[in-house]
Amino acid sequence: MAVKKEPSQDDLALAIRLLKSGELVAFPTETVYGLGADATNAEAVAKIFRAKGRPSDHPVIVHLANSEDISEWAEDISEQAWQLAEAFWPGPLTLILKRQHHVLNAVTGNQDSVGLRVPSHPVAQSLLKAFGGGVAAPSANRFGHISPTKAEHVKADFPDVGLFILDGGDSDVGLESTIVDVTGAEARLLRPGGISLRALQTVIPDIQAVAKKQKDSQANELRASGLLDKHYAPKVKTYLVQDLVKTLEVLQDSTKKIGVIACMTEQISLDLEHDLEYWVCLGDEPEQYAKGLYDSMRALENHVDEIWIEAVPDTSAWLAIQDRLNRASETLNFDL
Repeated sequence: MAVKKEPSQDDLALAIRLLKSGELVAFPTETVYGLGADATNAEAVAKIFRAKGRPSDHPVIVHLANSEDISEWAEDISEQAWQLAEAFWPGPLTLILKRQHHVLNAVTGNQDSVGLRVPSHPVAQSLLKAFGGGVAAPSANRFGHISPTKAEHVKADFPDVGLFILDGGDSDVGLESTIVDVTGAEARLLRPGGISLRALQTVIPDIQAVAKKQKDSQANELRASGLLDKHYAPKVKTYLVQDLVKTLEVLQDSTKKIGVIACMTEQISLDLEHDLEYWVCLGDEPEQYAKGLYDSMRALENHVDEIWIEAVPDTSAWLAIQDRLNRASETLNFDL
């Protein structure tokens, strides 16, 4: 069960003062924790990139208190964009729209588009409403590392920064937001996330996920958060294993310390010569699996030489999880 917390009013007031003075604040959303700065303050936004070690051409998402604020940040807003906002905001959906001219290049990665989101987490909502403006916020982790789903994860990635963290407990979704490009005539799913493709299709029936090879073929494909081939990755070698049981049987004499994240395979059901000390079974329900994935990766990476992740079902319900696993790992195959 996700742990819920409510920051004190003093903590909330301090977070707002820090944002208004150009400082960074980490805060919870329903997806993952964000590293926030005043989206209208170029120096403050630059601090995000320095703290994370993030490439300067990689755009960040602007978080808003409500959908009525879209027009302050975007122009030429399509009917599809409004339909998606009405259906899924507040919630784990990011819309890529044509930017207003005043939006900082640092926020957009020098593109003519901007990513906007209205989070549903009550702490994020309280912060954004009291702040009264847009907060630029990528995930509150070192660039490329596993996204944080609790305050302790943020502290672990920024131990020496003196970063102020609003602790709102565990994130409900556990994966980053769904990203939909609505800059053109047709809405396109760029990154699966907290809103499923099936749910999007109830609003935009013909929306399609953009395949990787399709993106690679487009020289000027727009950039958005979390679309790099390597991302969300643990600090140790991580492998996606198609047949976990057979692979463990073949490699059980290995001297490496292996951590396992299983989908449906319980360790107790395996007839191995030795037990694996670090074994997590997240189950066969995608929502529950997503909530525990990043926390499990972080728990394992400090104790093992390699992480092996059992392949998840190849169905639309697991699309976002498949996306994150593919970016975080390499495939481990043997002629079994």
